[in-house]
Amino acid sequence: MEVAPQLLNKVLACDSVAGRIVEVEAYRGAEDPASHAFKGATRRNATMFAKPGLLYVYFTYGMHHCCNVVCWPEGRAGAVLVRALAPLAGLDEMRKRRGALRDRQLCSGPGRLCQALGIDRAVDGADLLSGSGPLALLDDGTPPPPDEGLGVSPRIGIGLSGATALAPWRFFVAGDENLSRQPGPLARPR
Repeated sequence: MEVAPQLLNKVLACDSVAGRIVEVEAYRGAEDPASHAFKGATRRNATMFAKPGLLYVYFTYGMHHCCNVVCWPEGRAGAVLVRALAPLAGLDEMRKRRGALRDRQLCSGPGRLCQALGIDRAVDGADLLSGSGPLALLDDGTPPPPDEGLGVSPRIGIGLSGATALAPWRFFVAGDENLSRQPGPLARPR
């Protein structure tokens, strides 16, 4: 839970396309039935068990890629799903990849942002911190939102089964127009 809110307002860049992270969700590996790593390591989720700072990319519903920042020590699976970005650079390329949409819809969801940035399984395991590849997690000096600007709610799309279903593990920049979904009744400021 410590890393997830600290990722807010960082910049996720892929070549010349970039966006500011405005919404994330935390996943706690073996402690979390909603995590891809809940039942242990597989070929699909191996990156989640690797070193912090890598990008874990998966394909879901037969049509969307989603990306996570690995954040727990190597050997323990823990990652933060990037749910939404505020577009910053390469908007023409994003529009081309996503179709003619309003700017706030370019990266307002985990599948949309991966499509807009050109992220797919080919970059699973990319090191976001080394600066050696096309993908990077950057800090441009914009701080995470202060407590009064930090929204917290249960994660989106997690069924009501399991002990973590209603855990407040979704973090977002309150009031940002690029959120994948506006806060519901269980959301609260931190």
